[in-house]
This record gives sequence, structure tokens and C-alpha cells, in this order.
Amino acid sequence: MTKNIQEEGAMDKLVSLAKRRGFVFQSSELYGGINSIYDFGPLGVELKNNIKREWWKAMVQCRDNVEGLDSGILMHPKIWEASGHLAGFTDPLVDCKACKKRFRADHLLESKGLKPDFRPVSFAQEGIACPECDGELTSVRDFNLMFKTQMGAVEGQTAEIYLRPETAQGIYVNFLNVLNSSRQKVPFGIAQIGKAFRNEITPGNFIFRMREFEQMEMQFFVKPEDATKWFEYWQQQRMNWYLDLGVNKDKLKFRQHRSDELAHYAKAAVDVEYDFPFDQREMEGIHNRGEWDLSRHQQFSGKDLHYQDLLTKEKFIPYVIETSGGVDRATLMFLLNAYTEVETRSGDEEAKHETEVVLKLDKRLAPIKVAILPLSKKLSEPAMEIYKDLRQNYRCDFDDSGSVGKRYRRQDEIGTPYCITFDFDSVEDHKVTVRDRDTMAQERIAIAELKDYLREKLGF
Repeated sequence: MTKNIQEEGAMDKLVSLAKRRGFVFQSSELYGGINSIYDFGPLGVELKNNIKREWWKAMVQCRDNVEGLDSGILMHPKIWEASGHLAGFTDPLVDCKACKKRFRADHLLESKGLKPDFRPVSFAQEGIACPECDGELTSVRDFNLMFKTQMGAVEGQTAEIYLRPETAQGIYVNFLNVLNSSRQKVPFGIAQIGKAFRNEITPGNFIFRMREFEQMEMQFFVKPEDATKWFEYWQQQRMNWYLDLGVNKDKLKFRQHRSDELAHYAKAAVDVEYDFPFDQREMEGIHNRGEWDLSRHQQFSGKDLHYQDLLTKEKFIPYVIETSGGVDRATLMFLLNAYTEVETRSGDEEAKHETEVVLKLDKRLAPIKVAILPLSKKLSEPAMEIYKDLRQNYRCDFDDSGSVGKRYRRQDEIGTPYCITFDFDSVEDHKVTVRDRDTMAQERIAIAELKDYLREKLGF
């Protein structure tokens, strides 16, 4: 029997696997940990890099009209004034006067069936107390989510700056630089993958919402009259990317933002949502941002950010169609989507009546592509030669510890698509047995043909 984990306790199972197999660790765990910050271990960093590589391939490498960028994390503070982050990037908070814990005011109001934008003079008058200790709550205060830091070598002569809360602004302020150096013409896009930082008050659900996270964003600059067409185009492109990488289509959907929940800059917005065990949540946003961003940076910088069509001589501020997704929450989604429990399949007598975990990741995303398993430690030396040869092209693992059945199970649990067993016959016939993770089919392949075989199976 095979089943994907979506039942109660699914997140606990995945978090346990993530730590046990080296995907994700609690940051600073040696010192007791730091809330909502995570470190990606040996397999986690491989998975994340593979996700980013596939995104970059789809968004930049295979397109003629999108350029790449890597802008700085620290930026001129006036950028955040122009973008509206200084004035409006806030959460409404209340503190408990008794236990001193802090809460999102809008969440407390929603729990009582009140509008989240309703700001009572006193929470006590609304019958809302601290959900932890029933203590009295303070009045609502706006708390900016950006992390502040100082720039300058001498204390007292520093300038206050911020860690960027998104990568998009680095794209907007480099619009002219990329346009002029790449010789692109509207419509064209600029894509970037990078770290962002938000001092979230209520992060949670493992790596879904963190204070330090990584974004994959693309800003596509278009003529105003073409914005709707490109908005619809990028919605389908982004949905297709998830489906192509094996995400269950029944767990993905579009959600159109209502007019009353649109960001101040947005003319239209659609989310790609995934059905996580804890809720249906946003994976990625596709937004028609209009001319807001370039107009604001033109106003605050004093630089002309109009684009002139070389044929018609028309000058205009381009509209922006944005695709904005998170690497970390994509990693969580791909792990959950792949996590499968099956009855023991290895034939190992010691493992009868047990449940095996198989991480059915798309082969392009799998951290380890091939595992080399000598049947006996006496065969480790010739098997190691195969490992050394294949690792020039693929991320490989060499495992000669324990029974072959147990080693298969270890590789299934981390999502390795192919296991190569070097047995005593291999010494004579120069062939190995290749086992497929998903079908369990085994083929006898000549060692000299292994690279061609894997190239066909893995696609590279």
C-alpha cells in the first residue's frame, strides 16, 4: 500500500525526516536554537540548489527576453522610502501587560469574528484578552517588519540602513542598467534569486515562514496596454513549472485577490496555492504592479525612468508583471509532495511488516542522483572506481555499510532515483545492477554503458 502524507501529524513526520537525513536543522541548535531560522544541511542545500537551478533554467536560461541579476542586500535607505516599506510595511501589534507576550492584533480580531482592519480603542471593551494568560492587552501599535542595521566604521558616524525585505527593489533600481547593457527591448524581464529578511511576529510551520528566507523573483516590463495579456501568460507559466516538476495538480490552485485585499500598488494579483497539511497557502504571487514601482523611483531619485519605443518613438513608464516565489517554502512543498509511505519493498527479512518512506522527488530535484552499493566490503575498491567516474557528472553517494536491503531503504528515504549494485559477478562480466527508486525494476547494465544509460534516464 502506498500513501502520501497529508493526514494529521504529517508535518511532524517530515520535520523528523528533515533533521535525521540532513535536509534541515534548527539554526544555532548547539546554543538552544533561534526561533524561525533554519540551516539547510548536506541534502537540503543540494535540494535547494536544484530548485533554484530549475527556476533559473525556466525563467532565464531558456528565454531570450529575461536577464539575470544579483543585487545587494544592503541598499540606499531612500529606496525603502520610495517603495513604501518605511511607511507601510508594518504589522498591527498588541502586548499583554501581564505575561508580556506579543500578538498580531488583526489575528486576535479575526478570532472573534471582527474585521481584521478594525482598530478598537481598547481591546478590553471588545472582550478580547490575552489568549495565553487572559491578561489585559495594550492598545494597537504598528511595528515595521524591516531589520535595521548600521553602516560605517566609526560608532556615532554611522548611517541607519535596512536588510532588504524583498529582492524586487534591487531589480527596479537597476532597470536602466540592465536595459542599456543588455540591449533588451520592452517587453523584457529581470530575474533574481536572493536572501530577504522580515522581522515576522508570527512565523511558523517549519520553513514555510521564516525571518531569513530566499526569494525567486522576476519583474517583467511591458507596455501598459499589454499588461493584462502578460499577466495571464505568466500565471500559466508559473503553474506549469510546478506541474512539470511533479507537483500533484489536485493540490495546486489559483486564488484571485479580491479588490479589498490588493496591495496598494497592485492592479491585479493571483496566488498559486498549495494544499499544505496545515492549510491552503500561497506558494507564489503573480502581480500586475502597474507603473507604481518605476514611477516612485523616478520621483524619489530624480532620474528619468521612461522607456522610449525605437519604432514609434512613444515614451512611457513600463508596467510591471511580477512573479514572486519563495525558495524555502518551495522546498517544503516539494518535500511534502514527494514524501510517500509504502509497505516494505526491499525484501530484507529484518524489515518485514514495516513502513518504508520513499521520497519521490522529480529526478531533477533529487539531492543524490546515483548511489553505488558494493554487495560486500570486499568489492568496495572496484565499486569505488565507478563512484569516482560517475561523480564527475552527478552528485553520487557511496554506501557499503549494512545489508543491501537496508541501503536501498536509506536511499529511498532521501529520494535517490538510481542505486547501482556491484556484486561478485560484476568482477567477471563487467556489469552492474541498476535499481529504479519508483518502479523497483532492476536492469543489468554494462559498466562501460553506465554513463549513457544514466544520461538517458536523468536527462543530462
